[in-house]
Amino acid sequence: MTLKVYDTLRRKKEEFKPVREGKVGIYFCGMTVQDKPHMGHMLAFVAGDMIKRYLRYSGYDVTYIQNFTDVDDKIIAKANEEGLEYQDIAERYIGEYFKYEKELNILPADKYPRATEHIGDIIGMVQKLIDKGAAYESEGDVYFRVRQCSFYGKLSGRKIDELKSGARIETGDSKEDDLDFTLWKAAKEGEPAWESPWGRGRPGWHIECSVMSMKYLGETVDMHGGGQDLVFPHHENEIAQSESATGHNYVNYWLHNGLLNLQGEKMSKSTGHFFSIEDICQEFSGEVVRFYLLSTHFRSRTEFGRDRLKEAEAGFERIKNVCIYLDELSSSAPAEGVESPAANGGERLLGFVDDVEKDFFAAMDDDFNSGEAIGHIFRLVKEINRIKAENPGLLGHDPEAVKRVLSLFGLFDTILGLFRDGLPSSGLELPDEVGLLVAKREEARKEGDWGSADRLRDEILGMGFMVEDGPAGPKIKPLKGH
Repeated sequence: MTLKVYDTLRRKKEEFKPVREGKVGIYFCGMTVQDKPHMGHMLAFVAGDMIKRYLRYSGYDVTYIQNFTDVDDKIIAKANEEGLEYQDIAERYIGEYFKYEKELNILPADKYPRATEHIGDIIGMVQKLIDKGAAYESEGDVYFRVRQCSFYGKLSGRKIDELKSGARIETGDSKEDDLDFTLWKAAKEGEPAWESPWGRGRPGWHIECSVMSMKYLGETVDMHGGGQDLVFPHHENEIAQSESATGHNYVNYWLHNGLLNLQGEKMSKSTGHFFSIEDICQEFSGEVVRFYLLSTHFRSRTEFGRDRLKEAEAGFERIKNVCIYLDELSSSAPAEGVESPAANGGERLLGFVDDVEKDFFAAMDDDFNSGEAIGHIFRLVKEINRIKAENPGLLGHDPEAVKRVLSLFGLFDTILGLFRDGLPSSGLELPDEVGLLVAKREEARKEGDWGSADRLRDEILGMGFMVEDGPAGPKIKPLKGH
């Protein structure tokens, strides 16, 4: 199938076409590092990671950028409250982010640019907008002229004449119009500031993302992501300032993840309705949290709660247990006395596996629908458990089938990042000499030489391993204390 991506601006799915053949540039709005990351943050970053993984699996050379806003009013306020420098607050919470990035098995971005590292670039773009008449300086501040931008509102669908002053719009006495937004803020006493043509100050919030995304990905970015709460005003303002500066399209595909709901209200710091990822990871593993976040389409609005996480944990364990079962079969000697796989439907099983793989990719090609893709994984889990219950020896008799199914689970893991340390296994690595004895014992059992089989069992036992015979073949377990 062809990958189709829903673009928030065009409000429809379209076939994905990169700006440069074989390459994809992705920019995801990162944290304003004023506090610890919460579940809403991690939803966006897990979604971005999943998209990046799938595109890389599909053969694209992906450059993935995720910024940190490391200076703003709230960071400064917290620093003043604690008697620290703003950099201390930023570094503390950047460290917290990286801790949970690893915990949730999010692959590192190719670069994590910070606002304070790009002051010169930001000043350059602000000056360009002033030179074009799209922005103006007033009392050391620089504002973008919203009413002059003919395409303002095209992402959010809002019309300039319907926007109300104060409704998520900055107000200020020195503005030409209350709708205008800040590109550069004049410094207040005691605040961090940098020299500029308009006096000492610091960047506005919106300008940094335009500057950093275009610096590392080019003036037209393939994909730009973030939460739906960023559509207006943040991403709307990014479009306005970026396209006013360059004169051409800023982003080809806008990817907006849905918001997590808690008791009917979206999770946010402003309402107090949020859970820090630190709190959640004290109760659930990062793998389970990631699995939960991927279990619905990333654009969906999702109800959040511990009961939902417990359901996700149970489902994740089902997948994990099947992987361990398959690993045990792959390391066991083939079962004896079991009919051939074809006679017992082995070929049908392999056909089922092929169908699941096809359906999995169809879901991923349909706007990265990880929720539907995981549903197909559960189809396979259910089928394997059914076979295990009805005919335990079938898969044990067919190592090629086991290998094929394990390979498919490995593919699922590569794309969705389900397991931090690769596919789960029984964790048992047999010494070569033990494996040789197990094979000899199976040969003795096949020939009906039960005396030799018993002696070999005792020899294996003396080396610290126990043999359990079953219809699917022998299972080898280490003795306690070894």
